[in-house]
Amino acid sequence: MAKRDYYEVLGVAKNASDAELKKAYRRLAMKHHPDRNPDNKGSEEKFKEAKEAYETLADPQKRAAYDQFGHAGVDPSAGGFGGARGGNGNFSDIFDDVFGDIFGGARGAGGGGQQVYRGADLRYDLDLSLEDAVQGTTVKVRLPTKVKCETCSGSGAKKGSSPTVCATCNGQGQVRMQQGFFSIQQACPKCKGKGKTISSPCGDCHGEGRKQEHKTLSVKIPAGVDSGDRIRLSGEGEAGENGGPAGDLYVQVRVRPHTIFSRDGSNLYCEMPISFVTAALGGELDVPTLSGRVKLKIPAETQTGRVFRLREKGVKSVHGGAVGDLLCKVIVETPVSLSGRQKEILQEFEGTLADAGSKHSPKSHSWFGGVKKFFEDLKI
Repeated sequence: MAKRDYYEVLGVAKNASDAELKKAYRRLAMKHHPDRNPDNKGSEEKFKEAKEAYETLADPQKRAAYDQFGHAGVDPSAGGFGGARGGNGNFSDIFDDVFGDIFGGARGAGGGGQQVYRGADLRYDLDLSLEDAVQGTTVKVRLPTKVKCETCSGSGAKKGSSPTVCATCNGQGQVRMQQGFFSIQQACPKCKGKGKTISSPCGDCHGEGRKQEHKTLSVKIPAGVDSGDRIRLSGEGEAGENGGPAGDLYVQVRVRPHTIFSRDGSNLYCEMPISFVTAALGGELDVPTLSGRVKLKIPAETQTGRVFRLREKGVKSVHGGAVGDLLCKVIVETPVSLSGRQKEILQEFEGTLADAGSKHSPKSHSWFGGVKKFFEDLKI
């Protein structure tokens, strides 16, 4: 029977990338694997056909020969390149290549040997004042972490002794398990993937090669950070195992509430109480900003709730963009604890306003007019 085109078998285009080939093969292998389809000769043949196609197209030299000469270019009986089943590869190699990321078949450097493990990442929650977050600062943080044991230089073995090669995996750190048709590579259960065993563990780290300590770091906080921002310090996490790289430290920023200002992105907000005399007659106020005081002119007849914008008195975000503004909301404060004389003056003042009708209180007159009309409409 004539063989089908390998690209047709995998269901990919002739210009398919290596990743597309692998994805297509994985899908077919999972679908037609004999362990999933017992006593199904059709599925077994399709599985073998997909394996043969992938072995050929995954090899750049074989793929080039196949693209130029077809099956004859990779058929040993036809004097071709060597065939999909030729060469030094075998099924376990091709299986590890395609399915290793699923079953944990990662190998150490050089394709075998003792495995190294990257240290864990750490997180530190840092509370900052609004001033420090906006202007930037340097803080010292102290945190618990695992560091390399100096007594045994990270080997885990007692001074004067050394780890021995694991007899179970012969120092490879991994063993291959056969489960039916599958051949799965996993960490050695005896040495936990280290490739070595320790008969006389170090007294300080108890054979781990690392021990728990506290360390203090200086962390530079850039200007403009905000709650939720995260600063990464590469290599300042936990020490790795077996000489592996250290993890990272992530400093999570939280800005404490401020007594005057609130922040929204690059803008700052504040509420500013003023007397009703200042609101009516106008005046000038000292307004606080994070860079010092500024004068703000309050025009006459200012109503409560009015917002004044002070340009570029906000924040320049660490993420870029223009400097924000400071928005001051005016709140007209009603006087309290009035004396008898003060009350009399206000009553006299109220009388002068009433004599003028709606001239001095247009909003109030308009609102009460609307209320009156509302009740009149209800009577209809």
